[in-house]
Amino acid sequence: MARREEKVDAELLARLESGSGDKIRVPLPNRKVNEMFAIADQILGGRRVRAVCEDGDSRLARIPGKMRRRQWVREGDLIVVQPWDFQDEKANVVMRYTKTQSLYLSRKGVLPDIVDLFGMSEDISEVTETNEELEFIEEDSVEEESELEIEESVVKETSSVDDDIDSFFG
Repeated sequence: MARREEKVDAELLARLESGSGDKIRVPLPNRKVNEMFAIADQILGGRRVRAVCEDGDSRLARIPGKMRRRQWVREGDLIVVQPWDFQDEKANVVMRYTKTQSLYLSRKGVLPDIVDLFGMSEDISEVTETNEELEFIEEDSVEEESELEIEESVVKETSSVDDDIDSFFG
């Protein structure tokens, strides 16, 4: 039996994005206790997950029983991990974000590039939009110039043909 695909709740996303300007209504990792964003890369079984963290390291993360009973962590989920103090290649999973929450964080530009699943950072999208508009303008102007040249050559050919026909008929 396959698991259901998690869908984005459009109403919740709209409620999160509306309201006060820069206030983020989704809990963020507590940097004071060394928590960070990560992506659940591979489910290993036995309450263990291979996680790719925002610092670029891949860690073996343990899902605590309290969280395991309430939430399912799947491959590709955005999670918050807390690396162990004495063994840096291992970590504890602190929280799991829903798809709606992770999309919201991505749109706000809070996520680092390495864990940004949706790639919807506002700064990046604005830069790419302006570049795409410039490319379209350049392509359109080149196409218009080539069309004008073709039309001029067609007009010249038809005028020379008309002159030839007139000469035949006097």
